[in-house]
Amino acid sequence: MKKLAAMLAGVALAMPIAAAAQDAAGTTKKDSYRFLIVPKVVHPWFDKVNDGAQMAAAALKAQTGADVEIVYSAPQTADVVQQVQIVESAISTRPDGIAIDLLDPAGNRGSLEAAQGQEIPLVIFDSVPPEGMQIPYIGSDFCEQAKIAARRLVEVLGGEGEVAIMMGVPTAPNHSIRAECHREVFAEHPGIKVVAEGIDNDSIETAQQQAAAIMQANPNLKGWVASDAAGPIGIGQAIVEAGKQGQVTLVGLDNLPEMLDMIRSGVADSSSASQPELQGYWSVMLLWAQATGAPVPGYLDTGNAFLTKDNLGN
Repeated sequence: MKKLAAMLAGVALAMPIAAAAQDAAGTTKKDSYRFLIVPKVVHPWFDKVNDGAQMAAAALKAQTGADVEIVYSAPQTADVVQQVQIVESAISTRPDGIAIDLLDPAGNRGSLEAAQGQEIPLVIFDSVPPEGMQIPYIGSDFCEQAKIAARRLVEVLGGEGEVAIMMGVPTAPNHSIRAECHREVFAEHPGIKVVAEGIDNDSIETAQQQAAAIMQANPNLKGWVASDAAGPIGIGQAIVEAGKQGQVTLVGLDNLPEMLDMIRSGVADSSSASQPELQGYWSVMLLWAQATGAPVPGYLDTGNAFLTKDNLGN
C-alpha cells in the first residue's frame, strides 16, 4: 500500500498543476468539492476503490488547497434498485460529481440521465457506460483479464479436463464480459469441457455454497475461474472444505488479501487482477477535472496484473 501511495502521489503532481495552468482558458476553481462513490455492493474490493479515492482527495488538497470530501455509499446487496435510490437521493444534494460501478446498465440509465440533466459530472468505474451514453469510464480490459485467467487454467491442466465458471452478477457488464471471454478461451480447446456455471452475486458466502454444490455434482471437476472478486475466495474456501487442494486448480481474480493468501498457501494457482485503488483514484481525478471545466478522456485503462506465488513475495 505504501508503494501504491507513493506512485499515486507522484502522478498526482502533474495533473492538478496542469489544470491550474489552464485556469485563464476557462476552467473554474472552488474552495471545496464533494464527490460520491457508489460501488455495486458492500465488498472489500470496493474498500480498495475508496482507499484510492481518499488518496486522490488528499493529493488535490495538497496541490490546490481545496477541501475534497469523498462520500462512499454502497448498497447492502447487489441490487440495482438500491443503487439507483442512492444516486437519485444524491442528485437532490447537488454533489460536484458521482462515480458509479453499474449493476445493470438498463436499470441504471434513468438515474444517470437525471444526473446529466442536472449537469452533475459522472464517471463510471469498473464497468462500461450504457449504450449510447457519453460518460467517461475507467477500468481494465475485462475480456483480456478473463482470458489471462482462462489461458492459465488451460495451461496448468495441460489442455484437458472439466472446468467451471463463477459468473458474479450476470447483469453487471464487467462480470458478463469476463464470463463470456472465459467461455471463448475454453471453446478454443477441445479437451476442455465447461460442466457448470455458478452465480454468486458478488457474495463470498454464496460463491462458497455454489462451488461446493458444483464440485459435489461434478466429482471429476479439475479447475475453476471466476468473473468477480468474491467468487474465487468462496471457491477457495469450498476447495479446502472438500479436501480437494491439489486436485482442483483455481485461477482467481483480483488482489484482495484473501486471494493473495490462497496463492501463497497453494489453494489457488494465480490471479488475474485489476487495480481497484487506481480506479478509485482516477475516478476522483476525472470528476474533479470535469467540475473545473477541463477536458477528460472518454476511457482510462488502469491495466491488469498477473499474480503468482513467485511475484507476490511474503
